[in-house]
Amino acid sequence: MKCNDYSLTYQGKKNKEEILIEPTFSLIELTKIELNKNDNWFNKIIWGDNIDALRNLITAFRNSVTLVYIDPPFATNETFKNRFQNHAYNDLLTGAEYIEFIRERLILLKELLSDNGSIYVHLDNKMIFEIKIIMDEIFGSDNFRNCITRKKCNRKNYTKNQYGNISDYILFYTKTSNYVWNRPSDKWSEEDVLREFPCIEESTGRRFKKVPIHAPGIRNGETGKPWKGLMPPSGKHWQYTPAKLDELDNKGEIYWSPNGNPRRKHYYDEKNALPVQDIWLDFKDITNQNTVMTGYPTEKNAFLIDRIIEASSNENDLVLDCFSGSGTTVARAEHLNRKWISIDIGLLSIKTTIQRLTEGSRSLKDIFEKNEPTLFPINDNPERLKHNCEILYVSNMEKEGILDLQDYLNLKEEIYPLAYAM
Repeated sequence: MKCNDYSLTYQGKKNKEEILIEPTFSLIELTKIELNKNDNWFNKIIWGDNIDALRNLITAFRNSVTLVYIDPPFATNETFKNRFQNHAYNDLLTGAEYIEFIRERLILLKELLSDNGSIYVHLDNKMIFEIKIIMDEIFGSDNFRNCITRKKCNRKNYTKNQYGNISDYILFYTKTSNYVWNRPSDKWSEEDVLREFPCIEESTGRRFKKVPIHAPGIRNGETGKPWKGLMPPSGKHWQYTPAKLDELDNKGEIYWSPNGNPRRKHYYDEKNALPVQDIWLDFKDITNQNTVMTGYPTEKNAFLIDRIIEASSNENDLVLDCFSGSGTTVARAEHLNRKWISIDIGLLSIKTTIQRLTEGSRSLKDIFEKNEPTLFPINDNPERLKHNCEILYVSNMEKEGILDLQDYLNLKEEIYPLAYAM
């Protein structure tokens, strides 16, 4: 990794050695849900401060995680509640204290990432620039891949003195240059196909568009020589050698205009998918787009997480989210047949994640009309548990109301034998 010649300086910045210390607290098993006795792997839901949980995980999982996605607090200096006014989490750290909070966890996450691993960090405009510099320090600026812009909501009409804020950002880094990458693509719409591929080949019925066969710049080699008595336009060269152009022409892939101007045919059936770019318009916040949700604040769009998981991991790879919130990352990882680890300090997050994995999400209608919640049937829930899962807590959480969680899990265990009969 190339060393950067810049860094972010602020009060309270620790040395890396101070962060990578042995864990002070241990992970304690609360319960196990065994759905496949032939599988030794158990997905993990961990309740506790993620810095303690991550330090514990490093011993067993260093260089093992293929994908990290985190949606941490945004330094809003606010407290968040769910749709039913239950406390979810505090987002009270700002400034240097916030930066160091994120930095410490990023250093630990890098230790857990495999050499072919990727990390996505979801932020808004408050701290995106500071954390970008921190991630350059930790992962190396040469391992920065994208700053993805996401349209998070519909147009805001009440903004008077500035532009409407309808975007947030996802920083995408890899641990090395050799990383898992399944290039995502979008399908052409019918309207786009008709616009972009307006021509139809008479002999085959294939739809195509005409593109130039020359490119800017003068060349003195083969691509600068005449082809069929034609020279490339002034200041340009052929994109292919004359021999290759002959080959394309013989296959009928060169279109000749009435005045003898050659163009190459680009066929729709060879380009029926559009590579995804770094502006994402299709994954707005859940209340703007989805019909089901958990009611947890700041819950992210499930299809956004699908794209990230499918692009940067393969089946059976390990996915980790240490700011789990409503459990979207691990629920989608379960659905997409990845292994996963979920960490959160909030009891509401733990309850919401378990409920999501066992019973599904609620309809927006129930939530907004404050009806008695109608949960989607377990068999209709694509995110429901299909693999082994264990629920753990960091030992220092015993003083934080662990009995409340135990009571909740005891209730859930009455459902498991019926829900997951093999």
